[in-house]
Amino acid sequence: MNDPVTLPVLPLRELVLYPGTTSPISAGRPGTLRAIETALKDEKRLIFAVAQRENVEQVTPELLHSMGTVARIGQVQRGLGGVQLVLHGEYRAAAVHITEREGYLEATLREVADLAPLDPAEPAFQALYKEARERAAELAQKSGLPEEMVQQTLAGVSDPGRFADLVAGYIDLKTPERQSLLETLSVEDRLRRILIQMQRQIAVADAQEDIKSQVQEEIGERQREMYLREQLKAIRRELGDGNEDEDVAALREKLEKLELPEAAWKEVERELNRLERAARESMEAQVIRTFLEWIAELPWNVRSEDLLDTARAHQVLEEDHYGLGDVKERVLEFLAVRQLRKRADAAAEKQAEGGAVKGQEDDRVFQHGPILLFVGPPGTGKTSIAKSIARAMGRKYVRISLGGARDEADIRGHRRTYVGALPGRIIQGMKQAGTKNPVFLLDEVDKLGVSFQGDPAAALLEVLDPAQNDSFTDHYLGVPFDLSEVLFIATANVLQNIPGPLLDRMETVEFSGYTEQEKLGIARQYLVPRQLRENGLGDGQIAVDDSAIREIISGFTHEAGVRQLERELGRLARKVARRVAGGAVERIVVDGAEVKKELGRPKVRPERAAREDAVGVATGMYYTPSGGDIMFVEAALMAGKDDLVLTGQLGDVMKESARAALSYAKKNATALGVPEGALLDRQIHIHVPAGAVPKDGPSAGVTMATALISALTNRPTRHNVAMTGEITLRGTVLPIGGLKEKVLGAARAGITDIVLPKENERDLEDLPEEVRRQLVFHPVETLDEVLSVALGSRDTPAVNALLKSAR
Repeated sequence: MNDPVTLPVLPLRELVLYPGTTSPISAGRPGTLRAIETALKDEKRLIFAVAQRENVEQVTPELLHSMGTVARIGQVQRGLGGVQLVLHGEYRAAAVHITEREGYLEATLREVADLAPLDPAEPAFQALYKEARERAAELAQKSGLPEEMVQQTLAGVSDPGRFADLVAGYIDLKTPERQSLLETLSVEDRLRRILIQMQRQIAVADAQEDIKSQVQEEIGERQREMYLREQLKAIRRELGDGNEDEDVAALREKLEKLELPEAAWKEVERELNRLERAARESMEAQVIRTFLEWIAELPWNVRSEDLLDTARAHQVLEEDHYGLGDVKERVLEFLAVRQLRKRADAAAEKQAEGGAVKGQEDDRVFQHGPILLFVGPPGTGKTSIAKSIARAMGRKYVRISLGGARDEADIRGHRRTYVGALPGRIIQGMKQAGTKNPVFLLDEVDKLGVSFQGDPAAALLEVLDPAQNDSFTDHYLGVPFDLSEVLFIATANVLQNIPGPLLDRMETVEFSGYTEQEKLGIARQYLVPRQLRENGLGDGQIAVDDSAIREIISGFTHEAGVRQLERELGRLARKVARRVAGGAVERIVVDGAEVKKELGRPKVRPERAAREDAVGVATGMYYTPSGGDIMFVEAALMAGKDDLVLTGQLGDVMKESARAALSYAKKNATALGVPEGALLDRQIHIHVPAGAVPKDGPSAGVTMATALISALTNRPTRHNVAMTGEITLRGTVLPIGGLKEKVLGAARAGITDIVLPKENERDLEDLPEEVRRQLVFHPVETLDEVLSVALGSRDTPAVNALLKSAR
């Protein structure tokens, strides 16, 4: 058999045939059928069975392994879809060459012999062989094969190589591992690998047996317990003790005391009857019991008495928060109305002779109260003032965070048909509060998400609708629950992310960023004492000067609120505490210089007003959730094609503002004093620094126009003037938003003059008095007025006509 032989090829999919083993296969591919027919014509009926590298329909020589098994075709049974045949593996063979011939593959083969050990009688090899035979017998027994058949099969194989091939053909292996074993010519290596695989499968069989035993034992124990409990129930019935156990009776009694609404009581009574009939330890009983316990723990009729003393409420709000006059005023108005309504109701009750008085429907609607939405930058006191409102009113306080909620079930809960179902966050919050009229804070309502599981913002529509929330139905409870007496307060950082229908149900109260003076007052009154207390420092050990707080505010924080300020004060207190604890100092006075020494160089580099006037540079103002600040807009002209270049990560709205400014400058070039030909064959470049920060919005329109006209006319822009406003092609200045924050940022940057739209003039009342005193405001209606302030006076017909009409 050393001479090459040529045989037809039988490609095997997900199968490896070993010498000495028998395997039935099905064949239906045309090329395979031709190869089989060719092999059957020869009296030896030999064929080369080799595994495919990939499970594909069309086979090429490159997709076949080189090592396979020469097999003899045994029984053949033909059918409509192909043939069924039995292959008997004869010996290993390696394909020297595989070609395609007359629609099937043909291979030139050489027989490959096993590599037997040098000394088959060596004790180590004999021990390996013996261990492999014993493990093969054990695995066959665990697989459920008859012991007599296993012993007979093993006794018929004495050659170690043939034994390894026999076992490899029957154990559960993946195709690549089977092919690897076929290609392993060393008998000792093959036996060792077979032994490892058998050990693994024996361990898996043992684990399966243990699991099966545990499951059967547990099922048997449960059945026995259920049988005994049924017997116990029968004995109780015979004794006349009824069919309720003590737990169900106690739960029924607790539920009957709740004075539930009729619809809720019908559902509870139905579930109680089901619980009495269900087996105590059954899954159904556990689900019903959990539902009834939720019903029993909710505050159906428990209320906390409102403290309607407006003087006390004012005192509480002043103690807890600095500033926020508008917010405090709105809360006190709410309490004053409640106080007057309570008096009116008491007077009406005296006149009425029982029953409902006239106007009962109006009273019911009033009880819903307002739904407040606190909107403002982070750290401005939105969440903390909700706690103060609850304390001032004598109500319980509960908070849920809606940030990142993406599932409607977060609000409404899951239906009880789901495993592990629970009520939504609203009902869970009511259980936590323990009363039906708490102050309920819906935190971060602008950060609700939307997914394929539903829109939680849509689920909140019912919760926050006074006409519907007296019968809010959670999916888990399935019965209406009255939320009309709850004072809902929502918080958000921006309004744009809140859906319109949801926003329409809430009364917006805006929280503006704090001024430096307000931050100083907050730090002096609240933050510094709290940080000294938390870090173990007494008044006799440290004194914090106002200059130190101002240094931290300006050099180490850049925010509208005071969170970072408190963190920096805490860091300063810890450093001082370390020095005091180490005995380096007994008492220290912290001033601005000491802050730099303890906290290092300033972390914040705020924009500052330019030091001198410059051509083509105008100062604008912008607003972010962290507060307001100034920005510079630069314009430059250069030779080149007639186009406009915009850089600085500008959004579409800002780009349109720049194009509008250029169109206005071209249209009014003569009136603006632009030299003739200045716009011909010129490239105009407008850049807004801080290129890594995306920018957008219409309020930079006047700033871009001013910088552009300054560059075109070669006239410098005043460095101490900051401006904001949207422009039109006619040069009209339109109103903008966020004026308070923008002006506060400009004031911090050292700006002295503010140019703002005329229609925003009334918004100046929101500014602190000290800011209004230190700034000069220029309300404008047209771009010509902006230029007269920013660029100074100029003798042009347009300006003269404007000034004349103004006079």
